[in-house]
Order: sequence, then C-alpha cells, then structure tokens
Amino acid sequence: MDRWTALDHEGELLTRRQMIAYGRRFARAGRGAWYSVAIEVVWQFLAQATRFRVRGSHHIPKTGGVLVASNHLSFADPTTLTAFCLAAGRVPRYLAKASLWKLPVVGSVMRSGRHIPVHRGAATAAEAYRDLVASVRAGECVAVFPEGTFSNDPDGWPMRGKSGVVRAALETGAPVVPVANWGTHHLLPATAWFPRAIPRKTVELVAGPPVDLSDLAGRELTRPVLDEATARIMAAITDLLASIRGERPPLAA
Repeated sequence: MDRWTALDHEGELLTRRQMIAYGRRFARAGRGAWYSVAIEVVWQFLAQATRFRVRGSHHIPKTGGVLVASNHLSFADPTTLTAFCLAAGRVPRYLAKASLWKLPVVGSVMRSGRHIPVHRGAATAAEAYRDLVASVRAGECVAVFPEGTFSNDPDGWPMRGKSGVVRAALETGAPVVPVANWGTHHLLPATAWFPRAIPRKTVELVAGPPVDLSDLAGRELTRPVLDEATARIMAAITDLLASIRGERPPLAA
C-alpha cells in the first residue's frame, strides 16, 4: 500500500506518480455517485496534464462548517480547488448557476454533490444565501470565489471581493480559509474552449490560516463591517498568491 501523504511532499513539485498517489488520498464519503464519477474522471486528466505544488492543506479543518475562499482566474479553478479540498479530507460544495441543474449529466453531478443553485433575481438570490448558510451550519465545506468572476487584473491579481462569503461567515461563525490557486490560467485560459495540456502545466495551491474576523463577530452587518471583513479575506488571498509568485501586486491593484 502506498503510504505517500500530501504532507510528506508539501512545497515540492509532484511527479506523475505522486499526483496519482495524491488522488488516492481524496475524501470519498459524502460525494454522491455522479459527483464521485466526475471527480475521478477529471482527476485522471489533471494527473496527466498538470503537476501540483501544494502547501497549507492542514489549515482546512477536518470537520465542521468551513468556507474555503479562493482567487479566480479560469474555469479550471473549481477542479483544482476541489482536488485540494479532497486531499485535505473535505468534500467541497459550490454555489453555481441554477441553469446547470437543468443540463443532462451536469445536473446529476450538481444534485449528487449537494451543490447550491443560484437563481437570478433578488428573492431567489436571498434563497441561495439561506441555502449557503444552512449548508455551512450543517457542517459542510463550501468552496467560494469571493470575486464572483475571473479577475480582470492584467497581471492576474485578485480584485475586490463581494460580501456573500463574509455574510455567511459572520452569521454562522464558520472559519474562512483563504486559498491561492495559480497556474490554471495556463491550463485553461479564460478565452480558450479547450485545455492546453501539452506541455504539462504547473498548478500551485496554498492555504493559509483562517482569516481573523473575531472582532467583527456579533456586530450588525453594516456596509463598513462587511467591507472590512471582505478586505481582510481578499488581502489574505493576495498575500498567499504573492508568496507563490515571489512578487507583490502594484499598490493600485
């Protein structure tokens, strides 16, 4: 039996054999049949097309509700972030457009994975938020992209975040674990229809300790409070990304 563990090789660029072993560590309970099939199929592709370098997975708690907040550069981000969470022992749930639930196969994956549909309109958006809060309170790991869309920064630095994640965090008391995800934009650029798997791309993921929001807990969720909490989360993600890239964003970013 292969006793390789992610922690043994944290910070190293994983070989193909280590990528396969990394996938063997994925959490399996609670994935659902269709979500599990999708994970296995996508991981087989990632294991051949990418090389991961991972750090900080121990910051994701093994149990209890948690929000994992990542930057966003590519449609490939959910696949690599999912792998990172799974290797940390958690099955991530996502907020996603409700229209995906109507698609063949994809809809089955979304229902199987207990993901959270987001409908258009104020009333249905509030319902999605309630579902997010309920999921976190039920002890789920919910992965979120606070920017809400791909970063439009020309150098790929995170943009200003939206307040949904901090509302859920402050209402539930769940920790927010920041994650920087870098390299997916080379595998699947935002303007590309198909992945660019040759040559193999390097994807780096690093998690930091939960963002300290303790002084904001219990306060009325006014705009200044939400803005401050959101700024802290995005600053934590940016700091992690800077550690990967070995550079700092310009002051205006």
